[in-house]
Amino acid sequence: MKSEVKPRILVIEDDPHILLGLTEVLNTEGFSVATCNRGDQALDAVSTHQPALIVLDVMLPGLSGYDICKQLRAKKVTTPILMLTAKGQEIDKVVGLDLGADDYVTKPFGVRELLARIHALLRRAGPARAMTLPETPFRIGDAEIDPRTFRLTRGDAVEELTARELKLLQLFHAHRGEVLSRDRLLNEVWGYNYYGTTRTLDQVIVQLRRKLGDNGNNPKHLLTVHGVGYKLEPAAPARERPR
Repeated sequence: MKSEVKPRILVIEDDPHILLGLTEVLNTEGFSVATCNRGDQALDAVSTHQPALIVLDVMLPGLSGYDICKQLRAKKVTTPILMLTAKGQEIDKVVGLDLGADDYVTKPFGVRELLARIHALLRRAGPARAMTLPETPFRIGDAEIDPRTFRLTRGDAVEELTARELKLLQLFHAHRGEVLSRDRLLNEVWGYNYYGTTRTLDQVIVQLRRKLGDNGNNPKHLLTVHGVGYKLEPAAPARERPR
């Protein structure tokens, strides 16, 4: 019998001993763990790994944890953030919370306290964060997608969409230009308890490209980002009319 798949946690910490210790503890708890050891690489790590929770150190090379937290919230990233700080002053904790952190732990911290706070934040966030997806017709290239009828219309051709095909198109449209990892797409569309392979996703992408009129060898809408996932190419800017 397969065990429940737990969400991914991204640990952003530059101390190699703490990073290794946190990784081992979280792996023992059954979490999937991604790591980053530089502040100036943190935003890319969040975008790539799409974690369910971020453990964020304050003092980092390149960019501080405060700045990372501030920028993530400015980008409307709502992932729970648990900050790690070696500072004991109350003002430092208040600053982190004011910038959008959900909780904090002061170094040195106990493993039980850390895990208790992580579990509490994940319970508060829920199994999956609700996403605002378009429910009205939207366009991708020459195709119009109508979520109400599960149909894609391109010229005179009308294609029926499955529920998963539609949700994938909605996700790509809602995050046009962003790279969406295979894990994130599988988690959002198939669910955390999906035990299949990424090959299933790749096959659905092939079908969506066909329905969108994408050339299989040189797609112009749904693009492959090798080693990561897929992205929907940003819409071309409207040309100005000559005066």
